[in-house]
Amino acid sequence: MTGTFTSAWQRLHPATAPLLLGGAGLAGATLLHFVNPNEQGNYPVCPWLLVTGTWCPGCGSMRAVHALTNLDIVGAAQMNVFFLAVLPYLGYAYGKWLYRSFRPAPPKAAPARMPSPMWLYGLVVVILAYWVVRNLPFGAFLAPG
Repeated sequence: MTGTFTSAWQRLHPATAPLLLGGAGLAGATLLHFVNPNEQGNYPVCPWLLVTGTWCPGCGSMRAVHALTNLDIVGAAQMNVFFLAVLPYLGYAYGKWLYRSFRPAPPKAAPARMPSPMWLYGLVVVILAYWVVRNLPFGAFLAPG
């Protein structure tokens, strides 16, 4: 049964996955635009916040997307500045993925060089630092609000 699913997936156009993900993202942004996450009862509380009482690195992202869909960049930055800072890179990476799914590299092209793992370690350190600082008294300006 797994072989049938794999072969069916391989027959799809290479752009299927990025287009489906983009459609899901647009559907989610549309939902967040029309159903305000700032009103209690519309969405569940962040499980991390519910259990620990501290902000996780993603807390405020839904409200930031809601603010962005209403063209309120300052409001989005007040909710989750890290999400707002990472958004241009996510857009670039998605656009590159979508472009390459329609225009694959020539077959004799050299394989892409992998980035240094230090970038991944650096990203993990930045996320952890953001997580810790936004929960300390002097970092209260990073808390969603």
